[in-house]
Amino acid sequence: MIDINEKSTTISVSELTQRAKSLLEGHFARVDVEGEISDFTAASSGHWYFTLKDSESQVRCAMFRSANAKLRFKPSRGDRVQVRARVSLYTNRGEFQLIAQHIQPAGDGALQQAFEQLKAKLFEEGLFAVERKQPVPNTARRIGVITSGSGAALHDILAVLERRSPMTEVFLFPVPVQGADAPEALVQAVDQANALHQQQLLPLDVLIVGRGGGSAEDLWAFNDEALARAIANSKLPIVSAVGHEVDFSISDFVADQRAATPSAAAELVSLDQSEWSQRLDDAQRILQGLMARRLKQERSVLGHWRARLRHPGTTLRQQRQLLESRKQQLSLLMGNRLRLQRSALTNLNKQVQSRHPRTGIEHQTSLLAQRKRELQQLIQGSMRRFRGSLEQQEQIIRTLGPENTLARGYALVTGPDGQIIRNAEKAPPQTEVRIRLAKGELAAEVIAVDTPKK
Repeated sequence: MIDINEKSTTISVSELTQRAKSLLEGHFARVDVEGEISDFTAASSGHWYFTLKDSESQVRCAMFRSANAKLRFKPSRGDRVQVRARVSLYTNRGEFQLIAQHIQPAGDGALQQAFEQLKAKLFEEGLFAVERKQPVPNTARRIGVITSGSGAALHDILAVLERRSPMTEVFLFPVPVQGADAPEALVQAVDQANALHQQQLLPLDVLIVGRGGGSAEDLWAFNDEALARAIANSKLPIVSAVGHEVDFSISDFVADQRAATPSAAAELVSLDQSEWSQRLDDAQRILQGLMARRLKQERSVLGHWRARLRHPGTTLRQQRQLLESRKQQLSLLMGNRLRLQRSALTNLNKQVQSRHPRTGIEHQTSLLAQRKRELQQLIQGSMRRFRGSLEQQEQIIRTLGPENTLARGYALVTGPDGQIIRNAEKAPPQTEVRIRLAKGELAAEVIAVDTPKK
């Protein structure tokens, strides 16, 4: 309570808003408020901002991403909802607001609205499309069942298979089928069955995912988005069998096939023993008919060959006559062939004699000796020409070489760097030089330089 007679103390705006915020948050730990949503905004950060109003008032609301990610539906403008929130004050603008922790549609139909929203979302993504569904076998020999280990659904499935197809193997993946933990357990079971199948540790033909009947809340685990995506991504064909004939779940729409009940799912993937017997009887009749027709055909062929078969003596006489005729023809052909071969051999002998290697060797030896003489003559002529050219070059070198010039009394002067000095100006006093004479060299130092007058 504030005493109006108490002397007032001036405070800042920030302090005022902080005090107001503390007062609100301390007095209202949590409130449940019902109203209509307006001005709904979903920010890029994932947070939601909206206004909750009734006929007389309105209040600003915020719902952070960590909280709205848990909702089964996304509200929109005009929805009437119940909001569980804590009361706060946005100090930057001094605005009273609600921090929403949970939102649900007001009145009946909250679950139905969430169901319809998720159904529409997955439909738009194509998860219900017929072309992506896998064929479900109707004679499965190894069936995986994902359901409660103690529920009526498992009992119904086993009873149907025992009656219809007792040779079928059933592998149970026990999971809770209702409650907060059920959706995650169902997803893990679907993933585990696929992993075991792909690793060849547990080859399966089909999966049945489902449970017996119950209320909408009891069946809600099968309307989970994560479960729907796990079923859609399954490499194993999946039959969804949730509740009774009138019950529909999201898993029914996304599965490869829906069964009205778990019992119907077991009948769907198995073939009755009586049908097997009927198939075997039909196959036996077909096989007997084929065998009878084949025997008839073989008897006909055998009769045909019997009619054509002759007495062995007749055949032997005919073969002996044919052999005698072939023998005479062969003798005549061999005689002619021998005569031709002898004539050809005589001609070849004559050719060999005329082309005896000795004749060719003598001719090649004579030709080789001649080529040798010609080569020696060419070599000697080339040597004479080379020597004459060499002597001529030596004479030119002696004539033009520095030795002749030095022999006439001239000298060759080089500087410290070995370069020839042609101009006295290039060798100033105290320069060390070498003087090459016709015989020997002199080391000297320049004392003075006389340059010709211009």
